[in-house]
Amino acid sequence: MKWIKLFLPTLLIIILPFLCTGCSKVEAGYVGVKVYLLGGSKGVDSEVLGVGRYWIGWNEDLYKFPTFQQTVVWTASHTEGSANDDSFTFQTKEGLSVNADVSLSYTINPDKVSALFQRYRKGVDEITNIYLRNVVRDALVQAASTRGVESIYGEGKSDLIESVKQSVSAKMKDVGIVIDYVSFVGDLRLPPNVIKSINSKIEATQRAQQRENELREARAEAEKKVAAAEGEAKARIANAEGEAKAIAIRAEAQARANKMLSESLTDNLIRYKSTERWDGKMPQVSSGATPFVSIK
Repeated sequence: MKWIKLFLPTLLIIILPFLCTGCSKVEAGYVGVKVYLLGGSKGVDSEVLGVGRYWIGWNEDLYKFPTFQQTVVWTASHTEGSANDDSFTFQTKEGLSVNADVSLSYTINPDKVSALFQRYRKGVDEITNIYLRNVVRDALVQAASTRGVESIYGEGKSDLIESVKQSVSAKMKDVGIVIDYVSFVGDLRLPPNVIKSINSKIEATQRAQQRENELREARAEAEKKVAAAEGEAKARIANAEGEAKAIAIRAEAQARANKMLSESLTDNLIRYKSTERWDGKMPQVSSGATPFVSIK
């Protein structure tokens, strides 16, 4: 008994590290990083582990990084994302405050997992919701500061978020985080008076555009009627010219026929035709006139 009591503390010191160790698993779709917690290489040296089971000692820790696409939503809603208000607030060129929910999807390059851990010394959740979120916030604040509120609230919203994506992608590329897309979730939240002013301006622009369209339609209809009238007038002129030409042709033909007939009427022909029609009887009363046919 004395021997057991004497060596019990020593046995506990020897056995305790083994009791604090265990077998950990790196699942498919993940890359593990084994980190040393004690000694001269603590937190510095790390070992990248592939899929499999590994014995993690009492002075070691295992961080697992997913290599498939990750999506995070930073929103003011307490039912989506975290229970906190993680939305972003930024200012426009005019100094107006805008609040927005943002969604981001990214993929970790498995070849750069070690560099990613060495840079932040944190797990994937902390890197995402602290460091990566700060990068997105800074990019959004910078991009929005050069744009007017009407541009951000309207068609320029997609250009704004694309600018944020390009900026975040450039900053995270070297550490192995590939940004797949960044997008706004829902509508941007602006002060009510600003929204009212923008909507009024949009409505006025739409009414002006409608009047412009109506004017164009009226102008097109008038031009259509003018073109139709011009076409009808040209058709009438063409018909009249055609009819006049036909009359002229017929008159010319008739004149030519009359001329030919006139030239063909000689005295002998007239006498011959008269003779053909004469029945051989002399008129009973001639009043001294000489018959048109000479009888020899």
